[in-house]
Amino acid sequence: MLRPEQMSKLSITGSKRVMNDVIEALHDRNIVDITDYDGSWEGFEPGDSLEGADEVSSQLVTVRALQNILDLDESEIGPTTTVDLTNADERLEEVREEVNEFDDRRDELRSRRRDIDDQLEQMELFADLGIDLELLWGYDSLDVLVGEGAAGEIETALEDAEEVDAYEIFTGSDGNSVAIFAQVEEGERLDDALVGVQFAATDVPETTGDPESNVAELQQERKQVEAELEKIENELETVKLNAGNFLLALEEELTIEAQKTEAPLRFATTQRSFIIEGWVPTEKYGELADQLNAEIEGRIEISELKRAKYTDAGGHTAEEVHDEAGGHGGAAADGGQPVDAAPETDDEVVTDGGHSDGDLVEVEDEPPVIQRNSKIVNPFEILVRAVNQPKYSEFDPTIALFLTFPLFFGFMIGDVGYGLLYVLIGYAVYQKFDTEALSNFGAVVVWMGLWTILFGFLYGEILGLHFLEWFDIHPVIEKGISDREWAVTWLLVSVIAGWLHLNLAYLFNFIEEFQVHGSNEAIVEVGSWILMLNGLWVFIFSKLGAGTKPDFLVGATSLLNEGPLGFGFTGFPTILGWIGLALFLGGILILLTGPWYEVVEFLVPLAHTLSYTRLTAVLLAKAGMALAVNLLYFGAYRDEEGFHFMHYTTPDQAHGEVVFGGLSNMGSQMAVGPLQIGIEGAILGIPVYLLGHVVVLAIGGTAAIQAIRLEYFEFFEKFYEGGGKNYEPFGHERTHTTDN
Repeated sequence: MLRPEQMSKLSITGSKRVMNDVIEALHDRNIVDITDYDGSWEGFEPGDSLEGADEVSSQLVTVRALQNILDLDESEIGPTTTVDLTNADERLEEVREEVNEFDDRRDELRSRRRDIDDQLEQMELFADLGIDLELLWGYDSLDVLVGEGAAGEIETALEDAEEVDAYEIFTGSDGNSVAIFAQVEEGERLDDALVGVQFAATDVPETTGDPESNVAELQQERKQVEAELEKIENELETVKLNAGNFLLALEEELTIEAQKTEAPLRFATTQRSFIIEGWVPTEKYGELADQLNAEIEGRIEISELKRAKYTDAGGHTAEEVHDEAGGHGGAAADGGQPVDAAPETDDEVVTDGGHSDGDLVEVEDEPPVIQRNSKIVNPFEILVRAVNQPKYSEFDPTIALFLTFPLFFGFMIGDVGYGLLYVLIGYAVYQKFDTEALSNFGAVVVWMGLWTILFGFLYGEILGLHFLEWFDIHPVIEKGISDREWAVTWLLVSVIAGWLHLNLAYLFNFIEEFQVHGSNEAIVEVGSWILMLNGLWVFIFSKLGAGTKPDFLVGATSLLNEGPLGFGFTGFPTILGWIGLALFLGGILILLTGPWYEVVEFLVPLAHTLSYTRLTAVLLAKAGMALAVNLLYFGAYRDEEGFHFMHYTTPDQAHGEVVFGGLSNMGSQMAVGPLQIGIEGAILGIPVYLLGHVVVLAIGGTAAIQAIRLEYFEFFEKFYEGGGKNYEPFGHERTHTTDN
């Protein structure tokens, strides 16, 4: 669970006579992540595509182009069904011709609609001016400009222009449409007089008639174009419904064929033989080898080159293992015929990818990563991959996220009502969307809601109301919005949670460094920070210097001794305080022997741990928002026992100081069970109440941001880098076709 599934590097060698059979068998198994041959072996070249590859690729391009034109979406087609692809070429050609005909016509209509819109914009300007079109062009002695601009500025500019002898300005109803008739000196232009003036000229068409009539004609033509466009869209929708399943099935079949025909491009080949290298889960290697040997009838040699460990700086350490089924050495690859190799190489490449002298020859690559998490934990992988895919050599933090992220969120929100809403929202997303990412996101939200409900019962709150008080039950814990001791206690709890969380992160990092680089690097680069973190906080929580520390932290009056959650802790003994200081200073000294420049960050153990106090900050802020909404609607009073909302009493009946009367208590009173409600105020206040809690629910989602920030920037930063290789097995999961 903390480590990815162990992978084995395998080699499959054989004659080209059986290459097609091997490709078919590997594709059907869909478990081997093929390593692309990099051309590094002398005498071996990447293979060539199989016959028909170009035709398959061309058809695949055609099918995907048709899907794009039709905007084909699987969810709109309905349930997937197996489609008969007999005579697929002929049917594809029919669909292509039909779709292209409609698409070409649609493009023409869209182009004409754009032209009409441009003409309408122009003609509406002329219509606003109320001048016939033939009056706007064709003059020998006048310059005419029509456009949009500030008439006042234009007139001022024309008055000041020496090249303008006379002019007349006409404006439209909105004051922005302007037509300028001017007589200018010979050789001059009217445009020059308007330089620097706000004016955008419009070309005047050399046509005649009333512009309003032209507008009406253009609008009518546009309606006709829209109607024909709608008809074409309906025709294409019909084609999509009739041919959608066929195109999806054909696209899947062609994708599979393209994978198979292009597979040799990834192999190392000679004139008569091929070598395939790839990764397979170690536990499945034996079964795969037996199946391939049986299916190809022993005409190939399969070797397990190595099993990847988790202890190499590059992601794995090779450990050669002998294959029980085929073994190493010179087994014949094709009915007793030896595999040909380059005749003039210094080291003869043999069938298992090794040299004839026993040294290993292989394409160097990282093992792909298959995260091993249970069905319950698996959805939280989406949060890990948001950073990056884990490296093979790294711990997978998914289980840690599963245990801490929703717990942090639930602690901060802690409300049965909000929790139920989060569960419903998450479940709706989980059920509605088929994509893995959104489905997993919904599952994560459900877990956040469940933890929120759990803490809601502990706090005794539902939509900010203390429902346990209705049954004369005191909640197990309180949020501390009206009790300072609880608030400060939660600050201490947040710090302790951060201390433990960071220790886990450093522990992961220490193990990784120890396994990859050895004990010295692990102690210097990670152990130093572990000493600094724990030494500092042991000192802080110790009695050393107790007189200078806050009373709530250590001593007889400390909150961990006699506070709401007090368990008799008055502080670590003074001697442990000195030991803590020594450990902190020792960690700094150890760090100086390695990456000494990191010493400038010696306060990170303090700052990053204090960062967890944001849990308490959000807890109090969210509780305060819910309190404000409920106070606004219900009103409240305060007595010697504390603060109470007025659910079933009125301000006149309150046994204490009224803080606020509440919207629900305004107007004539009516009894609803044990509740007393002001009818008019309640009706007016209900929208406020609902909107207020919707806002609190939405803003409460920011608690998720704070929780994930702690995971990413405090926890992950200590040990997690990511950047692992995705596991992409050679094969395809069919949904629209069968292998028959």
